[in-house]
Amino acid sequence: MPTCRRKRVVLTEPSEALLSAARTDPTREVFYLQETGEIFETYEAYAARMSFYRLKQFQCEVTGKSGLDYFQAVESEKQEARTMHHRFSEPLKPAVLRAVQWQVMGRLDHLVEAVYERFKDRYFKGERVVVDLSGTKYYARVEKVYPPKYSSDVHARDAHKDSPTSSKTTLDDEAPHVIGGDLKIPTKDANLQDNPALYFYWVHILELEKDKSHEKKQGTSKSAEKDGKMVGSLMEVQCGMMSRDRLSFSKSILRRFIRDCVDRDAAVASPWIVKPAIAKRYGLESIMPEETRKGVENIKKGEIDKRKKVWEDKDGPPTKKQKKMTAAQEERAEKREREAREKLEKQKQAKEEAERIAAEKKKKKPIRYPTEDLDVRLTERDKKAGARVQRPLASRDMAFNDTPGTFEAFLMGWNFLVVYGQPLHLSGFTLDEFEHAIRHSVADPPCALLAEIHSTLIYNLRTVAFQRHSALVSLMRVHEEQLQRGDAEDVVLGVPFEELTAAMADVGNNWERVPLRHTEGREGWEDALVGCLKDHATIANFPRLREVLTRLLFAPEPSVEAVAPSPSSSRVSTPVSYSLSQRSIPAERYYKLPPQDKIAILSFMCNMAISSKAIHAHMEQCEEQLTALRKEKIDVNRLKKQYLEEMNALKEEAKKDPAAKNGVDQDVEMQDSSDLSDVSEGGSETPSNGKKSARQKELRHKASTPALAKQREAARAKQASVKQALSDHRRLDEEVNKLERRLEGIEREFRKLLGAVRVKPLGRDRFYNRIWWFDGMGSASLVGSGGVAQYGTGRLFIQGPSEFDVDLLEQRKDEDIEARRREEEGETGILGPGEWAVYSDLEELEEFVAWLNVKGHREIALKTALTKWWAHITAGIRRRVADLNVNAKLPEARRSARTKSGYDVTREPYMMWTNRRAVSSS
Repeated sequence: MPTCRRKRVVLTEPSEALLSAARTDPTREVFYLQETGEIFETYEAYAARMSFYRLKQFQCEVTGKSGLDYFQAVESEKQEARTMHHRFSEPLKPAVLRAVQWQVMGRLDHLVEAVYERFKDRYFKGERVVVDLSGTKYYARVEKVYPPKYSSDVHARDAHKDSPTSSKTTLDDEAPHVIGGDLKIPTKDANLQDNPALYFYWVHILELEKDKSHEKKQGTSKSAEKDGKMVGSLMEVQCGMMSRDRLSFSKSILRRFIRDCVDRDAAVASPWIVKPAIAKRYGLESIMPEETRKGVENIKKGEIDKRKKVWEDKDGPPTKKQKKMTAAQEERAEKREREAREKLEKQKQAKEEAERIAAEKKKKKPIRYPTEDLDVRLTERDKKAGARVQRPLASRDMAFNDTPGTFEAFLMGWNFLVVYGQPLHLSGFTLDEFEHAIRHSVADPPCALLAEIHSTLIYNLRTVAFQRHSALVSLMRVHEEQLQRGDAEDVVLGVPFEELTAAMADVGNNWERVPLRHTEGREGWEDALVGCLKDHATIANFPRLREVLTRLLFAPEPSVEAVAPSPSSSRVSTPVSYSLSQRSIPAERYYKLPPQDKIAILSFMCNMAISSKAIHAHMEQCEEQLTALRKEKIDVNRLKKQYLEEMNALKEEAKKDPAAKNGVDQDVEMQDSSDLSDVSEGGSETPSNGKKSARQKELRHKASTPALAKQREAARAKQASVKQALSDHRRLDEEVNKLERRLEGIEREFRKLLGAVRVKPLGRDRFYNRIWWFDGMGSASLVGSGGVAQYGTGRLFIQGPSEFDVDLLEQRKDEDIEARRREEEGETGILGPGEWAVYSDLEELEEFVAWLNVKGHREIALKTALTKWWAHITAGIRRRVADLNVNAKLPEARRSARTKSGYDVTREPYMMWTNRRAVSSS
């Protein structure tokens, strides 16, 4: 049977339900695995079992081959079994199986050893053996076996020499080695009663054994003729002259044969039993004799009692009755017991200490960093060195964060409008300006930012396929379902369904052809918005459709409606709950909508606009530009590498001759010293040899002048070469700086284009919180004209882990993740799925970066991304803080510009925004 992870594979049995179903419905279809005979009720169970069998994890139990699937392992075992049964001596099989039947022996190796010792010198009729005759070995077959009683009767043995195979005597009825092959009899007694050395065998010589020793003897023809004459003869031999081929009888093949033919239970002292089919084939008893059964039970009982005694002696007082001891004997016995208990206790403590040390060593095994972030813990040494344990608390004071999901929809809408500003023909604006525009609650003066946003989305949705009156159809379907359920009158915000549908019929019917010109302030965009919702929205894709339409088309009583708060009075606007009773127009009612409804409308329109042709074409264009940027980046990096190599070569050349620029001065000094030498020598000359000295001086001057000229020329050439090298080095340095600036520009352009295709977080921290930075994507830019920093959000956002990430955290059973999060994130800093927080202050952001641990996979990647964009992130934060401070001081400076209401809202930054990309007409 093949094994899997050292355990035998157990075949699947049919379930009880399937067996009972088979009795009641014999024609029921099932899934049958032909190779194993297993039956499955469902295809999933069949496929799972087949997939298990196809795994390369099984091992052939016979050969030990691993890395096989189940069917390969079964075939390997069958092949080995066929080979083994073919090689193993057939006449020896029944004797071996009869010997091992009902034997009680713990290990198979011990059983194999006992059988081998009993049968290595015992041979049976029909066996093929090797006979050694004076150093020459022959293959022979055993024809007759004479027990020890014939050992002294030569005439009785010779009586069957002439016709050994045909004669029928009492010898054929006598089974040889009956006593010697009985393993119940001790080996010593078996050899005394049935000595294998006293057996005689008539063997028929078949052929000469073909071995190397025989080949060496082929040199003489006489010896070959002599050996050949023995073939075909009949001889009488004893066990000392006989042996078996190692391929047919050895401990290894005997072990394989016994393991293939026998089996036993897992209980204590269970006997080895020959498999029923094999026992029937070789005529063995399949029912245990009563005498054998009693012996097996006695052995089993003795083994159990032995184990019980060992257990009682170890853990408790002996159960046997003891003689009454004296006081001194009792004291000594108690002392021995106390010492034994102390010894056991010490051994137990030593074992526990060894296990603890081993566990510590295992824990202290060096870890290769970076690793899984949750496996990294700060040590006391790190804490003493000033490592930050708790993450700085991020603020949750964000726009519209009081309602779950509203801030996320608000952020998504802003990101879509800014990223796709080019195809939407919309200039960029900051998140703060977008927030204040959403909070704008007065119709006069109107907010240009809201008008431009809605108008450009309406223009875009005109190119998206829509179903006429889809909103009305959806609302009517819901209304009919309520009537079928027998619900009360269908009224929302005090407006019945029939009255709402009547109001919808009069508004926005021509929305896809309204001009909405930029020069006219996008007049009529509110009505076009209602028409767009009527043809694009349904209850399925816009759950708040009915409430929004009701608020856009109906107004409360004038005495009931609350006065709208000033945009600068409060960040939190709570919608007033009242009943709407009077018909109104969208141009008056839109600005009275709660911020949640305005955000829901924009979120719906952005989701619909993403499928427009203009957005898709812009995405494809961005993909093409990204491909071009990738190629350009490769070329720029290659050119930069080339320039750096040339700069290094020039630097090495300059190092080789550092004094080359002083070569001319050295030549001049050399010439001067030569002239002075000549003059001094000339001054010391005498008149008698004056002519001779003058001649020598003239010759020396002629000889030295060309050499000095060559040296000065070489020095000037070297100096010019060094100057040229320095000039080339400066030029290449400038080129490298230009290339680095181009690489920075490529990175910024790459971020802009990639943000138009997909928006990804900067990274995740150890608890799977996602870190977002939305600046510089799509139509937005990080650097303005003149290198001025620009921003969109000017903040770093943190989003809580997703539900999938939370499941990953909960799978870590080895530590309390919740306690660790409270310790490292703070009680109020833990973010759940869908929750957001923000870092708006530069000091908080620096503390957050210091909190990140670069030993973890996620946090080292996050810190790398933050480091890459750090200059732009911090510049955007500083710029936003400066703008907020300026805007906070502006109301004090505007007291002279107050209107009748006491506040000039037109001076707010979001009201002064203009759309420089606007297209006046469709």
